[in-house]
Amino acid sequence: MKKYIYLVLLGTFWSCSSETDDTSYTPLTDIRERELAGGATTVFSVTSFAFETPAPNLVGANLEMHLAGDAEFENTFVTAGSPTNPGLGPLFNNSNCVACHPRDGRPAFPTSLKAPSGLLYRISAGNSTSQGPLPVPGYGTQAQNQAVIGFQPEMEYTVQWSPVEERFADGTVVVLRKPVFSYRNEYAPIQQIEISPRIAPPVFGLGLLEAIPEAAILSRVDESDSDGDGISGKANYVVNPESGNLELGRFGWKANTSTLRVQTATAYHEDMGVTNELFAKDSPLDGFADDPEISPLVLKQVTLYSQTLGVPAARNLTDPKVQRGATLFNQLQCAACHTPKQETKTASISALANQTIWPYTDLLVHDMGPGLADGRADFLADGQEWKTRPLWGIGLTKVVNGHTNFLHDGRARNITEAILWHGGEGRLAKENFKKLSKTERDELLAFVNSL
Repeated sequence: MKKYIYLVLLGTFWSCSSETDDTSYTPLTDIRERELAGGATTVFSVTSFAFETPAPNLVGANLEMHLAGDAEFENTFVTAGSPTNPGLGPLFNNSNCVACHPRDGRPAFPTSLKAPSGLLYRISAGNSTSQGPLPVPGYGTQAQNQAVIGFQPEMEYTVQWSPVEERFADGTVVVLRKPVFSYRNEYAPIQQIEISPRIAPPVFGLGLLEAIPEAAILSRVDESDSDGDGISGKANYVVNPESGNLELGRFGWKANTSTLRVQTATAYHEDMGVTNELFAKDSPLDGFADDPEISPLVLKQVTLYSQTLGVPAARNLTDPKVQRGATLFNQLQCAACHTPKQETKTASISALANQTIWPYTDLLVHDMGPGLADGRADFLADGQEWKTRPLWGIGLTKVVNGHTNFLHDGRARNITEAILWHGGEGRLAKENFKKLSKTERDELLAFVNSL
């Protein structure tokens, strides 16, 4: 079990303005509010525990359930029929939650695509905007590249890299790496397949995102770009497999899941081959009559765990370099999609209700251009559209997870590369970023790393 570290809250207040030139900035005035990135759930840790501490305002039965969920999150499953933690597979991607979400953060791009890792392939044979991705016959909608003894994985993942050069106005050259993902050694012939490689995202702060009112998210939708700013985010509506209803998508790389309960149940079933009350039927290859393999209580515990992890506080916000970077963040239109501030309202967990939070996401999907396209539609999100990722905690990735790999497939090796991959609605921000001086780029990165 992890040790939980609670540190004393610090801070003063900040805000941002784009009405500055290259050599001046408007001092941020609401520093304390932005420091408290998760409101009362904020955790003041800059250690490797920064992502895996419970919200400090979590008490009583909810805290007990969080701690129980923590233990389950770390449990490693073994072959079905075992007396301890049975249910793995027979086909799977990984054997426990933390293997994909190390220290509740993001995994690095794997050194070997043959081994279990935080990378998986979502697959489909087309898409229905009302029903979602169409399963590949014999495979489903996720390709499992691991199997228990006696079974064959569905396929082996492969990747080829090619260089893509970007040049800043000052002559600095950055060589990006563009991946082309494919597969080999498939266990059965495939007639049609669309592949979307996905790296597992961090899991802290998710309950707060779930508690943002739907109306607040929809208020930022601008599919026709009526204000002419080049940003036209849209909502993705997805089927909740538990209710059968179309609901607003909030989670996943394409906002393709509506609730954390469904997200958790899907991860157990698809990533680990572990059945549960939402997905109670395993592969026909599974000869064990032990379904479902986790109890409703375990599903509830792990769901609550992901809902109630604390959010790391923002840091260094009084530093003039960071404050200048905040001004540039607005000037470059980064905040048009990475919406800084949100409010939660009612929530089933009282610790998450009525919080002012700073996640830097609008929870909408945006066209990010052909460079990042996976060509796989998911409900209303097309093959070039991705949900705006939250930026809170991003500057602690190196401390917690030992790397700085970003984007949906882990191709970016640092924040600069992630920005340079922006296209589509993010193209103007990227081009303006390339025009900045080295000093200004460093200031923008200082701000992003402060989050």
